[in-house]
Amino acid sequence: MNTDPRWITTPITAALLRGALDLEHTDHGVLPHRLPARARAQCADPQLAMVESQPSGVRLVFRTRATAVELDTLPTKRLYVGAPVRPDGVYDLLVDGTLAGQGSVSGGTVQVVDMGAGTTELRPGPVGTLRFTGLPGHEKTVEIWLPHNETTELVALRTDAPLAAVPDHGRRVWLHHGSSISHGSDAASPTAIWPALAAALGGVELVNLGLGGSALLDPFTARAVRDAPADLISLKLGINVVNTDLMRLRAFGPAVHGFLDTVREGHPTTPLLVVSPILCPMHEDTPGPTAMDLSDFGAGRITFTAVGDPAERASGKLTLNVIRDELSRIVAQRSAEDPHLHYLDGRALYGEADAAELPLPDGLHPDAAAHRRIGERFAGLVFADDGAFAGSGGDRWDDGR
Repeated sequence: MNTDPRWITTPITAALLRGALDLEHTDHGVLPHRLPARARAQCADPQLAMVESQPSGVRLVFRTRATAVELDTLPTKRLYVGAPVRPDGVYDLLVDGTLAGQGSVSGGTVQVVDMGAGTTELRPGPVGTLRFTGLPGHEKTVEIWLPHNETTELVALRTDAPLAAVPDHGRRVWLHHGSSISHGSDAASPTAIWPALAAALGGVELVNLGLGGSALLDPFTARAVRDAPADLISLKLGINVVNTDLMRLRAFGPAVHGFLDTVREGHPTTPLLVVSPILCPMHEDTPGPTAMDLSDFGAGRITFTAVGDPAERASGKLTLNVIRDELSRIVAQRSAEDPHLHYLDGRALYGEADAAELPLPDGLHPDAAAHRRIGERFAGLVFADDGAFAGSGGDRWDDGR
């Protein structure tokens, strides 16, 4: 930790953070959360606890003349027994909206996962320091995007000149909820996940509730969306329901209706876009669950396979084609009374031609190039003049309940 008196230490508060719905005070500093405490208390699933604390889309934002910035953090990294060590999470530094640097923090807590034994062990580690130097000396907006795939406690923020929170400039807030693909899956860095790319192209402020493996139509997630400030909302639904083999068609339709009903309680006229799954060949017509193929695990390669039986569609098992049909039907039914509700087939973002050119490396998740394509496609379709999120102005979110 830097104790040089020439540095100015600024407390890390919610005023400096964007993209988080809650801020937990810990023994070391503060931990951004993407679900509020009440939602977290209603589910003991360790997968959800891990992914919602990974700060996908969360960033520190401030104005300063500083030429050097230091950030002390305590990351939590995952280590899978028998597999190569995963690379450290990436931090992206933006100056006035342009990527100006990247870095990582070594050390930290290690979560050791033994897939064979089904056990998890936490090994405490030290705080590390992220450092950026040589920044331009004029007044500027600095953003530090936290690693999208690494839980990150924020310990201390130092600069060599004073900093201040950035005032609200009136940009619309886009809240997006989805699965690991929206969370960031195999994207190269936090500003390269497809929702961040789309937000930059659309000129909006992102709140990313992409929750790896956890877009499961949970009521507490719907309430989190309902209660969060948002001018635009999108819900990318379906793939995790198939992955987990969580429900049958009889339950899926009413669960979608219930999720939308809850969101509409807080956002009755907000543009609301339902997005169906992108193309995933193994689950187009084969139900879940999804299983991990560990045959190449030791070489650092993990692939997935669908282990359901296509014949079980007759008994209500869900596939991606079944889900797309149901989501399209539900939105068409509801939009007769809800003109601000829209539908987007996920295959318009990544379809058969894309899968031939940029196949999913593990059978389930897009790579960095595909993230860029999906983000650009989303922005081109949804933020267009005739898109669901058309325009850059309009009324801001107002809690009038």
